[in-house]
Amino acid sequence: MQKKNIYLCLLLAFFSTVSFAQKNSASFEIKDGHFIQNGKIVPLLSGEMHYARIPHQYWRHRLQMMKAMGLNTVATYVFWNFHELEPGKWDFSGDRNLAEYIRIAGEEGLMVILRPGPYVCAEWEFGGYPWWLQNIEGMEIRRDNEAFLYYTELYIKRLYQETNHLQITKGGPVIMVQVENEFGSYVAQRKDITLEEHHRYNAKIKQQLADAGFDVPLFTSDGSWLFQGGATEGALPTANGESNIENLKKVVNEYHDGIGPYMVAEFYPGWLAHWAEPHPKVDAAKIARKTEEYLRNDVSFNFYMVHGGTNFAFTNGANYDKNHDIQPDLTSYDYDAPISEAGWRTAKYDSLRNVIKKYVSYQIPEVPKAIPVIEIPFIPLKQVADVLTYAEKLPKVSNDSPLTFEQLNQAYGYVLYERHFNQPINGTLEIKGLRDYAVVYVDGEQVGELNRYFKKYSLEIEIPFNAKLSILVENMGRINYGAQITQNNKGIIAPVTINDMAIEGEWEMTRLPMSEVPLVNGLDNTAENAQTMADRPVIYEGVFLLKETGDTFLDLSAWGKGIVFINGMNIGRYWQVGPQQTLYVPGVWLKKGENKITIFEQINREPKTEIRAVKTPVLNELRLPDK
Repeated sequence: MQKKNIYLCLLLAFFSTVSFAQKNSASFEIKDGHFIQNGKIVPLLSGEMHYARIPHQYWRHRLQMMKAMGLNTVATYVFWNFHELEPGKWDFSGDRNLAEYIRIAGEEGLMVILRPGPYVCAEWEFGGYPWWLQNIEGMEIRRDNEAFLYYTELYIKRLYQETNHLQITKGGPVIMVQVENEFGSYVAQRKDITLEEHHRYNAKIKQQLADAGFDVPLFTSDGSWLFQGGATEGALPTANGESNIENLKKVVNEYHDGIGPYMVAEFYPGWLAHWAEPHPKVDAAKIARKTEEYLRNDVSFNFYMVHGGTNFAFTNGANYDKNHDIQPDLTSYDYDAPISEAGWRTAKYDSLRNVIKKYVSYQIPEVPKAIPVIEIPFIPLKQVADVLTYAEKLPKVSNDSPLTFEQLNQAYGYVLYERHFNQPINGTLEIKGLRDYAVVYVDGEQVGELNRYFKKYSLEIEIPFNAKLSILVENMGRINYGAQITQNNKGIIAPVTINDMAIEGEWEMTRLPMSEVPLVNGLDNTAENAQTMADRPVIYEGVFLLKETGDTFLDLSAWGKGIVFINGMNIGRYWQVGPQQTLYVPGVWLKKGENKITIFEQINREPKTEIRAVKTPVLNELRLPDK
């Protein structure tokens, strides 16, 4: 009997070993100019979709939508600042559970491309960098800097802990990992740094990935004309936005041993959108034709984005150009993508699905049903509170001059800057160091708005005897692309002047990070008291009942500027200038029965007593102020 038991144990051990070996027998390599999975040539038909922009309850639905479009791969950035909220404080739970997102993708039969940066751009706050890096002495981001590389190594090692078992070499779906991101464009913009140092930095990020334990193929991602700065030895160069296939093959061959494979790592079926600018549209037929051309010519691709999702809370980034000192990105990251912000199939989706069907040997599943949509015709706002009065009860930080968000150890949201004047003063108030948007008050009366987007940094002001100047400043998102990414402090970063004279001494600052729903005691009845708070920043609250839940879109077309919380979830910011006039509310954040809404309205020109939610988003309605 004892021998029989030993034999059975050995037999079980043998089959367990065989089973484990079979599970881990999957392979992916770049060889002989091809992507090869399990010994067979495979094209990568990929779509970019970011876990951080989708409630985790919807991940499987969106991945199934991708699969039903005919794609076999999903690519995602990893957002460092989404996970390391404070130095050494990591969060990979809930909507931040990257490993779960990858696991579900594998279950749905999708390969996964991981794009961990540490810089990601992505129209995401600070390009994915944690805001607190700016407080570290000697730190210079995105270059061969000892302090910076110390923290990137910690991040990459922590990321490996979460994802190492999900690599294809361990039986998971992760087939490739990207080194840095669009580094060639940064090299082109930073002429003050030598090409040698740029290459040294890029090679060190690649080595950190290898040292952490990532053992799948590596690649870089740049415009085809930027490979000199962005390509790094030992990583496949891929070309973003490259429509000329002959040129694609030429530049890849030049930097990759004279051989492919060839991939457009960012193929744009849509485009990003800023506040105060029209929402770009990309023609569906044009994208379908280019997709077919790639498929005919053995060019792999990654739709950026196949599904954009939403920049919830304060996660949106910003760009800049010669006409605007900042271009904040919308809350909506719809991107005019094949799968809409709410996960709906579009005409673009159908045209691409029809093209892909003609070229793949595998069966494409049916398109999943859309998430139900509801309308909420009336949400009463029965309580309101004056934020300037509310702020009087909060802790203050005093200093001779205004402090930045970073000096106040604050990531996002708002700071109220105040100063008392013993003597009257009139003239031109100027805040050249405004980052990014301010509403100015004298003794609680609104006197104007300043705005970095419109380059409006000054206004005429009269401050009487024994009066208080209040400046409510909003961080509208740190720049995520280009050389100015290194200049990303927020708040007031230079002296406030009146008639060119610096106003110093006895500044008080109140932090209003709005990281959680503001809890304001003693809210007044809106109907009776809202009108008395016109032109002052206020917090509205309301309760509404639902018999059924579903996705919906909060209509803010009659509102000014601010943010909205639904049941404690920050669904993002709104601004009357558009083009976005509605905010997406995922149905999974609503409840049958009682729900609570909280709105921080900064301008409050026309006080409100109600709001509604509709079934259709409004993302292209501009309402620019008169010049």
